Amino acid sequence: MEVTKEGRSLIMRVPLEGGGRLVVELNAEEAGRLKECLVGVTG
Repeated sequence: MEVTKEGRSLIMRVPLEGGGRLVVELNAEEAGRLKECLVGVTG
């Protein structure tokens, strides 16, 4: 998994099974909400 900052956006690249990558563009608020969701399920 890789995250880079491009301008005001964060670009997250997640490797997929079988090759390729899922690319998601997030702003800081969305990234914070994603973090909260992930912490909620991982402890």
